[in-house]
Amino acid sequence: MPFPRDTKIVDLMLAIPVSETNTEWYEQFKPLLMDEESRRRFEMPAQYMFKDIPRLAGTSDYVRFLVAQMDRYSIDVALVGCFEGSAAATAARRDHPGRFIFDYPANPNLGMDEIRTIRRLHAQFGISSVSVFPCGLNPQVPINDKRMYPLYATCVELGLPILVNVGVPGPRVPMEPQRVEHVDEVCWFFPELKFVMRHGAEPWEDLAVKLMLKYPNLYYSTSAFAPKHYPKAIIDYANTRGAHKIMYAGYYPMGLSLERIFRELPDVPFKDEVWPAFLSANARRVFAIGAVAPGEKP
Repeated sequence: MPFPRDTKIVDLMLAIPVSETNTEWYEQFKPLLMDEESRRRFEMPAQYMFKDIPRLAGTSDYVRFLVAQMDRYSIDVALVGCFEGSAAATAARRDHPGRFIFDYPANPNLGMDEIRTIRRLHAQFGISSVSVFPCGLNPQVPINDKRMYPLYATCVELGLPILVNVGVPGPRVPMEPQRVEHVDEVCWFFPELKFVMRHGAEPWEDLAVKLMLKYPNLYYSTSAFAPKHYPKAIIDYANTRGAHKIMYAGYYPMGLSLERIFRELPDVPFKDEVWPAFLSANARRVFAIGAVAPGEKP
């Protein structure tokens, strides 16, 4: 069937803007960058990979701005980052109930302090997931490193999915922490953990598929990839045995415009039965969208 334009889409990677360029997001990367172009000229660390990074008009209410964009492209629910004390996340939760679920970007270098933060945000704010960018941490932390294990154990205990960047990172930093083979050990030791691979897994996308066949709770999201660049191995897997494993995620406004994403999506050669699962059903199942969050009334 053609692209189902009446589907209530779940986007597993949007962000509430903070400014017209959002350069504030990338301060954490600067100590890791060695080349002059990345340090001085780029607005975002992987700028060389993206032709038309969205530039936003200034506004006093970026939450309302994002909701308007979601409405325009039939995005019913978006996963956005949530830091402790985040005014934007608090406003999104308060003013637009049901439109957002919240992810906590964790730093395993912080040890038990980070575990306590995750537990507090889960109990008090109702976060739906935890995420980690192994190559973007300072110091970097491999996917299977001992510092990651308390995060994994906490996510299992709380029933939270964890989203982890895998594959060669876009920013010009070492790639070793995100080698896809590291995922194997984690899924073996934590069979209950819902592990969602982010950002492509390239050039090991065939291995990512093999591991998804192996482990029932391993998933893949399409974050940071324009639809015309979705890996062939991922499309083929979704069209065969993996229709329940592949989930839509964008990259707005970090690197891709929603206009480009939704212009290209109809050309992705998914089978008819894959589209509803890819755009909505898989994410709703894995992230328990529609379930009552901690501290909220049913």
